[in-house]
Amino acid sequence: MTYDYNSSRKKLILPEYGRNIQKMVNHIKTIEDRDERNKAAQTVIGVMGNLNPHLRDVNDFKHKLWDHLAIISDFDLDIDSPYPWPARESLQSKPDNVPYHQFKIAKKHYGRSIVLMIEKAVALEPGEEKEDLVKMIAYHMKKAYLTWNREAVSDQEIFADMKTLSGGVLVANPDLKLPETRDILAKNRPNIPPKKKGGGGKKSKYSHQQQQYYQNKQSK
Repeated sequence: MTYDYNSSRKKLILPEYGRNIQKMVNHIKTIEDRDERNKAAQTVIGVMGNLNPHLRDVNDFKHKLWDHLAIISDFDLDIDSPYPWPARESLQSKPDNVPYHQFKIAKKHYGRSIVLMIEKAVALEPGEEKEDLVKMIAYHMKKAYLTWNREAVSDQEIFADMKTLSGGVLVANPDLKLPETRDILAKNRPNIPPKKKGGGGKKSKYSHQQQQYYQNKQSK
């Protein structure tokens, strides 16, 4: 007895539809009458849609199914499709490269956002708005620093890094006090609710009404 394993069969073009759909499509190719081929194709499209209900959330759901039918038939199916038949070359073309912007940051642990904030502060005229922005930048720099390095960092080191990143333009007030390291780390720590104590005792197998009944019976 010889066994017919999938490993010995011809590879499926779109495995997500299964081998039965592939057999149906292969059978459509053998139908000589064009009207019958079109009817059979419509039936197969309905079955394909039922097998993949998640595609219903995709725009142009029907168009996607007809494109898949063309692919399963290896673009060798003479039918009247309601949509333009896709070209074989469209499946072999490589996607366009996604342009990623590369920015050189002197101190990468602060991130691109801190650099943009510093550039904004540098462009401001001296005044209260600029001083407030410098305070906010210093706080976020310390927060970003402690995200990557849990050890303590002095405010003077943060101020020195801000001065370096701004090209010496931003100089923080030496009397400025940033939040303590432990306070920042406490805010960054995930808030996990404490476990409830007790309540782990064994529940009675009797209901409240049953307990009342036995208590009244014993008191008599």
